[in-house]
Amino acid sequence: MKQIQPDGMKEASMTGKAGASEGAVSEYVTAVIGGQLFGLPIARVQDVFMPERLTRVPLSPAEIAGVLNLRGRIVTVVDMRARLGLSKNDDGKPPMAVGVDLRGESYGLLIDQIGEVLKLSDDGREENPVNLDPRMAKLAGGVHRLDGQLMVVLDVDRVLEIVPDMLAA
Repeated sequence: MKQIQPDGMKEASMTGKAGASEGAVSEYVTAVIGGQLFGLPIARVQDVFMPERLTRVPLSPAEIAGVLNLRGRIVTVVDMRARLGLSKNDDGKPPMAVGVDLRGESYGLLIDQIGEVLKLSDDGREENPVNLDPRMAKLAGGVHRLDGQLMVVLDVDRVLEIVPDMLAA
């Protein structure tokens, strides 16, 4: 299992805002899924790794890519493309995973690409726009408008609300 550290820390400039120096700031690990930029609150991220030896779980929902052993822990891997209702990634690049925990259980969120760590002003965080794709909106906890693109903030708790029966298994 290869462990990867997110690329450094970077302050992002926000359109129409004074910058990250005013008021409270939050840090996000950025990830790209299906060409869209997402941010995960850094406090929720445990690991960034390349999943190897993924074991499929029979009868599990399509959103569950399988399980793997990460340093002695069994980790349930969630396919974020399936979770967002996107088609499979056929670009030939191996997927990456972001490790998160929920109520003592470990999960890996399968993503296309990891980005950098951004430090953004909490004042720049907005509610989900009304025209945000409903597949993203159900998992989003707001957005940040960065120079030239929209970063959707993933709500890790919502992402992991897959099937209550599955979580009990």
